[in-house]
Amino acid sequence: MTTPAQTESTEAQAPTSVVLTDVAAQKVKALIEQEGRDDLRLRVAVQPGGCSGLRYQLFFDERSLDGDVVTDFGGVEVVVDRMSSPYLSGATIDFADRIDAQGFTIDNPNAGNSCACGDSFN
Repeated sequence: MTTPAQTESTEAQAPTSVVLTDVAAQKVKALIEQEGRDDLRLRVAVQPGGCSGLRYQLFFDERSLDGDVVTDFGGVEVVVDRMSSPYLSGATIDFADRIDAQGFTIDNPNAGNSCACGDSFN
């Protein structure tokens, strides 16, 4: 017989933060090194706007805000604020460097719809 506690411990837990791929982490690390500062972290946020209702923001930040979720990826800290965290839970950030696309991409399982440009979602 399985107790409720045993059942809970064997179930897969949903990711509670964003995931930064190795390629994206290397790119972020290189960009921070270009800035010549060691106090910067990658902040990922969701703000109202864009053609689908919500827009992603990625930027370097040295601040620490109350409720921030901080995750380390090989020496690169990714910070998500308390309000954005539910929208970004389980999202994967990657970096593409191809002839048809270059830049950071976000694969977000929470996005119901996204626009053609890929910068906003709902």
